[in-house]
Order: sequence, then C-alpha cells, then structure tokens
Amino acid sequence: MKFRPLHDRVVVRRLESEAKTAGGIIIPDTAKEKPMEGEVVAVGPGARDEQGKIVALDVKAGDCILFGKWSGTEVKIDGQDLLIMKESDIMGVIDKGASGKCGCKK
Repeated sequence: MKFRPLHDRVVVRRLESEAKTAGGIIIPDTAKEKPMEGEVVAVGPGARDEQGKIVALDVKAGDCILFGKWSGTEVKIDGQDLLIMKESDIMGVIDKGASGKCGCKK
C-alpha cells in the first residue's frame, strides 16, 4: 500500500533503540526509552499560506531527524510501526556526515 501524507505532515520510521548499555547490560523491551530519532519515509506537499500558495516543507524522504518525545501519532502501515507528525514537531535534521549514512543507529 502506498501512503501519501497531506499538507505539512511527515511519515517517520522511528529508529531502534540500543538493547545494551555501554557496560554490556541487556535492557528489556519494557524498560527501553523510545528513541527520539527517526528517518523520514514520506512528506506531504506542504501547508498553504494566507494567499493560498503551497509552502514546501524543509525535510525530504531519507532525512534523519530529531523530534520530541511525545510527537506524532503511532500507526501501523504494511506491518511497519510508523509515526505521522506535523513538520513543526521536528526539531532538526541530523547531518549524515562524510559516510553518507544516517548518523542515527538503525
């Protein structure tokens, strides 16, 4: 199924949290904090201003982003757990650096 968000909404895949601490202790699923990093899967066309013109979004599919702890609505599409949030809930884009890979851990 293809899903296209409307207006200034963004579909985000939350990145997996670490299962171990730096000391090697395994953290059970119930005690894990939900990560606030994710990868943008799809973006809407943008919001309309007062004149009716579409204002494009600053993020694009593939961007690695940082968002608020309680941001977005959790949905399940094609068996994937995703978040749908407004662009205003996104705090910033994480630079991929020289490696070209997302700075977030997958």
